[in-house]
Amino acid sequence: MKNTFGMALTVTLFGESHGPAIGAVIDGIAPGIKIDEEYIEAKMNLRKPYGKISTPRKESDKVEFISGVFNGYTTGSPLCLIIKNENTKSCHYDEMSHIARPSHADLTAFYKYKGYEDYRGGGHFSGRITAALVAAGAIVMKAMEEKGIYIGTHIKNCCGINDRDFNDLEEDIKMLGHKTFPVMDDEAASKMMGAIEAVAAEGDSVGGVLETSVIGFPAGVGEPWFDTVESMLSHGIFSIPAVKGIEFGAGFEFANMRGSQANDPFRYEGKKIVTKTNNNGGINGGITNGMPIQFRTVIKPTPSIFKAQETVDFKNQEDTILKLQGRHDPAIIHRARVVVDAVTALVLADLLTARFGTVF
Repeated sequence: MKNTFGMALTVTLFGESHGPAIGAVIDGIAPGIKIDEEYIEAKMNLRKPYGKISTPRKESDKVEFISGVFNGYTTGSPLCLIIKNENTKSCHYDEMSHIARPSHADLTAFYKYKGYEDYRGGGHFSGRITAALVAAGAIVMKAMEEKGIYIGTHIKNCCGINDRDFNDLEEDIKMLGHKTFPVMDDEAASKMMGAIEAVAAEGDSVGGVLETSVIGFPAGVGEPWFDTVESMLSHGIFSIPAVKGIEFGAGFEFANMRGSQANDPFRYEGKKIVTKTNNNGGINGGITNGMPIQFRTVIKPTPSIFKAQETVDFKNQEDTILKLQGRHDPAIIHRARVVVDAVTALVLADLLTARFGTVF
């Protein structure tokens, strides 16, 4: 099992959903980065369950630093953080340890780990592990903000309801950083939450589309071919459970454009080169061009639903019907937002470190 991502700045994840703790190790991080515990707590809170549109499972998600931090600053040695699991209910999983939940990793984990995997709550495959990603990402996100680089994500579409487009990027990103339900239009937010609650009442779930913007990121970062900014971000974002698609800039809409519509004309603003449009999402040839990095991520409906589903019992080798118990989210898209922000920060910080060395 490989659990490490990154080149110059690496992140390793560990732990299981119902184990004693989850956590992360960050290696290659520069010394002297301030550990802002209030900022980290604020980001962790954005990932927590929210009202009737989330799981009833409540965790304090207090981040503890085991190594790599001294007197409130990073030391430059590997930084290890843990988050204890305090509210587990494993009994729901014991009787279905050999029942494959549709669209979960139960069956593939059994194929790969031959029955030795921790099946409780999805074990190491669980979205619970993203709490450690958020904590790790918050450390570098704060450091990037000190350098004028900001990341923001909103729910672009959920239940057929659209949020407004980004307008003033700096103001919108800062506003989203304080919103538990990351939708910029209040009327759209109310409609989305109502729609999610209605789906939850039916025992079902929904997904949606997240849209991310990054401002202040320098030009000239990324590599051609295999380590392009798109490929590295895609690699990181696809590690998030429930992500099933990503597109940059105009994305699949390019298929309906002509070159005269798709190209982003260059021009000067003072001494700075900018593009008139941003169809390419701030990236040309796999390298940042100084414009905002923009992409959209597809989040599939939460696979844990309370409707009867056809599946298999892979121990007794027979077909069966799954009737789920336990605590599950009818939608995770609002909680996934900060995970996307965190992974984006980790990927971009890695690219910056590879390009410039110690940058924070």
